Amino acid sequence: MTVRDLIAVSTGNMWRMKFRAMLTMTGVLIAIAAFVSMISFGAGNQQYIEDQFNKLGLFSTLQVYPKEREKENSNEPDTVVFPPLDKAALERFTAIPGVNLVYPYDAFSVKVQYGDSLVDSKGQALPTAATRTKLFSVLEAGTGFESDSSKQAIISSELMKELGFDTARSAIGKRIVVSVRVSTIDSGLAHILVDKGETLLDRLKKIHFDSLFYSKYRGKVIRAEANEVARRFVNGFLNARKTVSDTLTICGVREHVRAGRLRIEPVIIPFETAALFSTSGLGESPTEIFSALTSGKLFSTPEDAGEKTFSRVTIDFDPKVPYTAIRDSVEKLGFRTFSFAAEFEEIQRAFLYFDLALGAIGLIALITASLGIVNTMVMSVNERKREIGVLKSLGADESEIRWLFLVEAGVIGVLGTSAGIAAGWGITRIVSAIAQHYMEQEGIPPIDLFALPLWLISIAMAVGVGVSLLAGFYPAARAARVDPVAALRNE
Repeated sequence: MTVRDLIAVSTGNMWRMKFRAMLTMTGVLIAIAAFVSMISFGAGNQQYIEDQFNKLGLFSTLQVYPKEREKENSNEPDTVVFPPLDKAALERFTAIPGVNLVYPYDAFSVKVQYGDSLVDSKGQALPTAATRTKLFSVLEAGTGFESDSSKQAIISSELMKELGFDTARSAIGKRIVVSVRVSTIDSGLAHILVDKGETLLDRLKKIHFDSLFYSKYRGKVIRAEANEVARRFVNGFLNARKTVSDTLTICGVREHVRAGRLRIEPVIIPFETAALFSTSGLGESPTEIFSALTSGKLFSTPEDAGEKTFSRVTIDFDPKVPYTAIRDSVEKLGFRTFSFAAEFEEIQRAFLYFDLALGAIGLIALITASLGIVNTMVMSVNERKREIGVLKSLGADESEIRWLFLVEAGVIGVLGTSAGIAAGWGITRIVSAIAQHYMEQEGIPPIDLFALPLWLISIAMAVGVGVSLLAGFYPAARAARVDPVAALRNE
């Protein structure tokens, strides 16, 4: 028999027993629908993460940090000195083949004022070239900076709302006042001379100079005055801050981005324009003050800006260059790295295990449905013994009889699986619509949690048809062993 004959005979028999065949295919349909809908959830989340990584250009972004000595189990001698993450390091990164752009993470606390609205926020200095990368070019309205020295700012959509703007377009072109309170050495020294109306001369008048010959009194005076000088300096340095402000024009409003380690502050200012805030003194952040204290740069001057170190540097490289090549080159220079491409590989591995777990649940349902195929086919063999006997008496051999029943099981699998894929897709659309409606009500940007990629359709079809064929092997083998003489004699 030809393939066409096998299909015609199989579908004809299924049509005669259409109710039984329909119930069997329904079992396959339910199993495949469950299989597809569950794995579709994992595929949808993976697709969403991949789309976000592509949208932000994270696959071609590398984070660099200063290397730190491991406290325990370190084989490195104490004499090893790790290179600082400074301007010289940035120049070495730029020289690595494939690197397009290198820029530091330079953030500071700011106050942003527009009209009567005053918002405490965080600012970030950024070169104009960085605003043209995927990460920073995702704008709801407006454009990037005109130059590194332009009096412009890009703000986040959240800060836009806090300042009282209704839409991103309405904020473009508006002027905001960005101010920073900084600590300076001058304010500390001024408080040593005068604090709360008491001058240094007033303190000196309280000292009994004739008693300084006694060591006990002299030690007491030295400790008291040293503590008082330190208290006055710290009080003036931390509390008598001066305000440095600048008026900037909003040139762009960017989407609020959550990019994990790659922090983006609400206010982005051109690199040279932001120098006004970073070189005027230390900001209000205790971390910044402590860092300056421990690094020995508490009393550094604006002329020392070339020696400034950074907590993190971002490298934007050519997507055609493997991230491992850039990572290895940076680590050879003595720095730590973090790659979003490597993180995505870990995410993919986690989703693989997740999909396998969901697929196993769907496969259990499919195996249960395969028992229905076995039952249907065995009943079909018992009912069609005379037909099998006639076919064998007309010259059909055992392999053709076996193929006849295998094709019938395959047709059940193909039809049931196709309907199951369609049903699974329909279920995911309904659940996705409900989820998106809930997200909108909660003020969360709606996303599609499900996806039906071609590979999932192919796997579902292969699994559905494969299990159906496996279920048909025993009935087919049983049909092939039917004795034609006994079958015709019994009739």
